[in-house]
Amino acid sequence: MTTNISYRISVGILSALARLPLEVLYVFSDIAYFIIYYAVRYRRKTVRHNLELVFGPSGHSNIIRIEKKFYRHLCDCIAETVKLLHISDEEIDRRAVVTNGEYIDDIIRSGHSVVLLLGHYGNWEWVQAIIHHFKEPLVGGQIYRPLRNKMMDMVMLRIRSRFGLECIPQKNAVRRLLGIERGGQKFVIGFISDQRPTGKTLHHWTTFLGQDTPYVVGGETIGNHVDARFVYLDMEKTSRGHYRLTFCPVVPDPEDKGPDPYTREFMKMLEKTIRREPAYWLWSHRRWKRHREQPL
Repeated sequence: MTTNISYRISVGILSALARLPLEVLYVFSDIAYFIIYYAVRYRRKTVRHNLELVFGPSGHSNIIRIEKKFYRHLCDCIAETVKLLHISDEEIDRRAVVTNGEYIDDIIRSGHSVVLLLGHYGNWEWVQAIIHHFKEPLVGGQIYRPLRNKMMDMVMLRIRSRFGLECIPQKNAVRRLLGIERGGQKFVIGFISDQRPTGKTLHHWTTFLGQDTPYVVGGETIGNHVDARFVYLDMEKTSRGHYRLTFCPVVPDPEDKGPDPYTREFMKMLEKTIRREPAYWLWSHRRWKRHREQPL
């Protein structure tokens, strides 16, 4: 009962804020930046540590520049995510431009589902708007990890299903996606595949941003089960509140005989995106907490 009341209050407040133009929400974002960066210093040590690991040789001033730009972008992402509760289809399509949605239609027409691989880059919460750009009938969805806070989990599910995407809990992903295929339908399902695996699944490693990095293989495993096609969603921030999304085929190097070729190729593609403009990746996660030589 308490959770439901808290949920209604939270959604009511956020919905009221979402009715404000983004230009007004960005004023709140600017204020939040100074509070979060200078006063609260939210995860400053983690962000600085990650940036120094990757860009240390480039110099202290460059790291500080990326760090500040990251926090400004993070605050903008929060404002943009709130805006999802009250944004028109026309505005989201104008702000999140998809350049080649017909590529996904071609894959669906050929009789294959799509495993869409993406990272915590740009504003990943706005990716759900891609569903408007497909003409072929399909099931669109995303795999997610439920939040520990039940009320916040309910709020985020409300936001993430704004455009009709199905939110599938990670533990139910295999059963649900195989069920879609057995029902004669095809799907486009997004896997955010740059998060750190849990301790029990630290079995797959590669080099990412110059660091020894564990990776998750769920998307590739499920895709192989249903003969899906693997596609990377490249996201560019073209200006404040505007993004360009491009679907790119994931094509592993035929000379690479290592395991999980599609996942590792995706990580190479994501690394190119990050190095193009580093500030828009989620540096506040402890991505390199574990090392390969540590016992699990």
